[in-house]
Amino acid sequence: MIIDKLHYISQQPEDGTHLTAIKAALDAGCKWVQLRIKDQSHNIILDYAIKVSELCFEYKAKLIVNDHPEIALKVGAYGLHLGLQDMPVAQAREIIGPQMIIGGTANTFKHIQQRIAEGVDYIGLGPFRFTQTKEKLSPVLGLSGYEDIMRKVQAAGINTPIIAIGGILPEDIEPIMQTGLYGVAVSGAITYAADAPQTVKSIYQSLNAKLLNQA
Repeated sequence: MIIDKLHYISQQPEDGTHLTAIKAALDAGCKWVQLRIKDQSHNIILDYAIKVSELCFEYKAKLIVNDHPEIALKVGAYGLHLGLQDMPVAQAREIIGPQMIIGGTANTFKHIQQRIAEGVDYIGLGPFRFTQTKEKLSPVLGLSGYEDIMRKVQAAGINTPIIAIGGILPEDIEPIMQTGLYGVAVSGAITYAADAPQTVKSIYQSLNAKLLNQA
């Protein structure tokens, strides 16, 4: 199982669509895309998912579908991501089968324990700071929140990859990674980057700096 350290979360830019934003992120070098569309019909999200699946195949990238196991199964996605208020993990697993990975959102250490008990393959922990891409936002964690939760994660011997999410900027990544998190999920910092390829390259360098320092 491969979990990329950089997850691009789709959003609709002012001058485009989820599809144009994802195409630009793939052009910039992203290898893991989560299609996250809220408040749209099943058919519209399915139509997007089919097109994004074709793009991800072309770019050899992994597609994760947010919140819709039937759509993830239909387009042959690599994985499914579920928020805290979404369908229970066990119910989604019955729909998608045993092979597809499942990621789950968490806001507290208790949520992390819950997600692991549910059998998720990775956890999105956040939000790091306020973000406009999510309407029902859980309490903001900030760097001190991550430090506190990751101390408990390490003390509990938890090895499930945990990804920071929520309003993360490139300059946040190095201090976030020092807390022991596995990677980051980024949306606006790539969607609205003046030079998206350079931004993605810089983010990957920051994500891998810890490994290089340990070499």
